[in-house]
Amino acid sequence: MGVEDNTAGTVTADAGPAAAEEVTTLAAGTVVYPIAPGYRVNVRRGPGTQYGIVRTLPYGMSVPVYCQKPGERVSGPYGTSNLWDNIANGQFVSDAYVKTGSDGYIAPRCD
Repeated sequence: MGVEDNTAGTVTADAGPAAAEEVTTLAAGTVVYPIAPGYRVNVRRGPGTQYGIVRTLPYGMSVPVYCQKPGERVSGPYGTSNLWDNIANGQFVSDAYVKTGSDGYIAPRCD
């Protein structure tokens, strides 16, 4: 997934505050991962840019990854990947824009 415009893309690249570089754990034990610094990432209804945009994450956001699902292959600041991270019910972002520290699965596969 490359950098794309807001109408069809997954992210918009702009200069913005850097995202946290560390993986964080929430009080409930949920691990969150930072979105690439300088990117506002579109959250989609499914694992590809053909799915509708639910919302756009602000700069500096970190997200939980509950499960992962293969989908459209995209390129981003963390490589090229076909993995999509489920960050909430029915909400996916490309793993190429999430600093998970791995090119593979870091969470269970989504059903």
